Amino acid sequence: MSHVVKPLKTHVNRITMDTESTIPLKITFNGPANHFTDAIPVGNGRLGAMVWGGVASETLQLNEDTLWTGIPGDYTRPTAPEALSEVRGLVDNGEYAEATEAAVKLFGNPAQVYQLLGDIKLEFDDSHRAYVEETYHRELDLNTATARVNYSVGDVEFTRECFSSKPDQVIVTKISGSKSGSLSFTVSLESKLNHHSYVNGNNQIVMEGSCPGKRIPPNMSANDELKGIQFSAILDVQISDSMGKIHALGDKKLKVESSDWAVLLLVSSSSFEGPFTKPLDSKKDPTSESMNALKSIKNLSYSDLYARHLDDYQNLFHRVSLQLSTSSEGLARDKSLEMRPLPSITDVLPKGNENDTVSAAERVKSFQIDEDPSLVELLFQYGRYLLISCSRPGTQVANLQGIWNKDLEPKWDCAPHLNINLEMNYWPSLPCNLSECQEPFFDFLTSLSVNGSKTAQVNYIASGWVVHHKSDIWAKSSADRGDAVWALWPMGGAWLCTHLWEHYKYTLDKDFLKFKSYPLLEGCALFLLDWLIEGHDGYLETNPSTSPEHNFIAPDGKTACVSYSSTMDMAIIREVFSAIVSAAEVLGRNEDPLVEKVRKAKPKLRPTKIAADGSIMEWVQEFKDPEVHHRHLSHLFGLFPGHSITIEETPDLCKAAAETLQKRGEEGPGWSTTWKTALWARLHNSEHAYRMVKQLINLVDPDHEKAFEGGLYSNLFAAHPPFQIDANFGFAAAVAEMLVQSTMNDLYLLPALPRNKWPNGCVKGLKARGGVTINICWKERDLHEVGLWSQDQTSVKTLHYRGN
Repeated sequence: MSHVVKPLKTHVNRITMDTESTIPLKITFNGPANHFTDAIPVGNGRLGAMVWGGVASETLQLNEDTLWTGIPGDYTRPTAPEALSEVRGLVDNGEYAEATEAAVKLFGNPAQVYQLLGDIKLEFDDSHRAYVEETYHRELDLNTATARVNYSVGDVEFTRECFSSKPDQVIVTKISGSKSGSLSFTVSLESKLNHHSYVNGNNQIVMEGSCPGKRIPPNMSANDELKGIQFSAILDVQISDSMGKIHALGDKKLKVESSDWAVLLLVSSSSFEGPFTKPLDSKKDPTSESMNALKSIKNLSYSDLYARHLDDYQNLFHRVSLQLSTSSEGLARDKSLEMRPLPSITDVLPKGNENDTVSAAERVKSFQIDEDPSLVELLFQYGRYLLISCSRPGTQVANLQGIWNKDLEPKWDCAPHLNINLEMNYWPSLPCNLSECQEPFFDFLTSLSVNGSKTAQVNYIASGWVVHHKSDIWAKSSADRGDAVWALWPMGGAWLCTHLWEHYKYTLDKDFLKFKSYPLLEGCALFLLDWLIEGHDGYLETNPSTSPEHNFIAPDGKTACVSYSSTMDMAIIREVFSAIVSAAEVLGRNEDPLVEKVRKAKPKLRPTKIAADGSIMEWVQEFKDPEVHHRHLSHLFGLFPGHSITIEETPDLCKAAAETLQKRGEEGPGWSTTWKTALWARLHNSEHAYRMVKQLINLVDPDHEKAFEGGLYSNLFAAHPPFQIDANFGFAAAVAEMLVQSTMNDLYLLPALPRNKWPNGCVKGLKARGGVTINICWKERDLHEVGLWSQDQTSVKTLHYRGN
């Protein structure tokens, strides 16, 4: 049926959450953290902390998102065109292993490395060692973005609260005891980076330091011949007026004695001015900026800071709620949902699970047996919480670990990887109603296009701009140093560009399309047109071409990864070409010469082919696959996140995609698992989508973790292993995909709902393409009510439900 969605300008997009919910959105712990992945993450997009919750001694590990090694780089290689001709010749001759080997001549320098800020260290008096273990409770409350720790020592209850405020750019920690004068501790500020710290006055610690000016090879010390990013952090300690005292302990620590409470304010700044400014040339004074940040909040009480934090955070978080249940007890019998929010959680869900003292680790462990749907709700909302906490307007792009990192040499440099990971980080931003959180992604894309135009021009004698598989804060655009199987992949910028058109489809923001998206799409399309060459069978080909991180066995029996026109290359290019043609239509630019070239080129792209075994071909030829259970699903890009494989228009390819997923298997790292969830959801296969949901929810032991096995840690961070945040975001996006799918004209309601597992539930506040917001309730496995509204425009949607 067609449904006219009329504008509701009076509708408030923020949904009031029911604070009386019997299933709180809390991640709980019964003891202090033993590992980084037991700690609680808080963040305001730029400043992050991991709260360990120790009793006698506490650690807050700190991050600031601009602390990276290095300086702006040269991402060109003048000898690359000659190397490109050599590689292309070898590919044309079918010498794929030799082409793979020669591809090393196309590489640039390695990416730079994300760093850490430091640690707040708290040491409490010896009585805390005798705390009552049964009284210990630690939690992250997603509703308030607050970490809390409670425990008792004798008859005194101690409480800590920690949050990271976006409006005031400060990490706030309040520590209190239930008896007057019961709180005493020492505090210091430390870092693994080159730094010095000192006490300022009687209540502040100042830490000043620098990042290495170049990445440090393992087992080598920093050499400051290059000036890296400078930073400063200031810890300001306030105590109760009526009780207690505070004084310096030496020149690096503060001591609080016999206070009722203490509030710790942590601010930080760096000298980073942007990807094109050398730290040496920066005009920023990090210590002065940090002092000014403290001055701006000196008249705000803890209650003021907390209220401002809540107003900012909840404006984003409360836009979407999800409730899943195995029972229909109490399901509200409401009338039309078009004009108002859905029933509250308590109206819809049965009583139960009221005890929030069960740890998250125990819930994950038991999920394989009890399949508790409230854990799915929690994990869905945790993905949204993490995105709000690590990516806000004006911050850096979310990296492999969001913003949370404890190492000077983190795995994979903690750098943005463009062959799935960075894109997955932002998959939930549009459907899960957090479009503002995408802004750093687009800012990063703009910077990449600047450096990428130089790389395209010098390395490939091409117009437009290009980016490869890995970047950093300096917007590195050239191929990384390493193996061709992952480094040689000039499709990174093109994949990122597909998000530009998606942003328009969800928001209908024509100004954004005209001034931000279209120029970037133009540059991307210009490069792709130059990169494509006339090849076999009259098709336009990409050469060299890889399928990310996956080798094949060439006809001569040698292992290789470089050939031509991989399925993913073609699918991404097809998506970009469709995007720029559609964008041109919206903007009245159909007659642009570039658009005409794209229209002519698009039919000449090699189509997706089906192999003899019924699966989608990953490469242009049916090469032998040495690893059929490989983690990447690159050849299924056209199904998800792309749109060239659909149930209505390409049923044969959908059948082949299902065969491909079966062939790939269910095991793999967290991000692979959530990608498979979304792929099965696009195929409207609820059984397999749910199997992948269940596959992810397995507890990982940090002391015995195995690479590529996926799972969740006790703080619900997703595992590769090690910790990699993309799967947390991928999970939220995949669950949304199970519940709602859309095109500009169509809405698919509950397309991959696992009816036997979640027979009752409500979701409210999800977004669909065409600027529509959606509320859905279902009861006893069937659609109960649906409400649609649009903020600013009228649109007509065809609603689809169970094939009707």
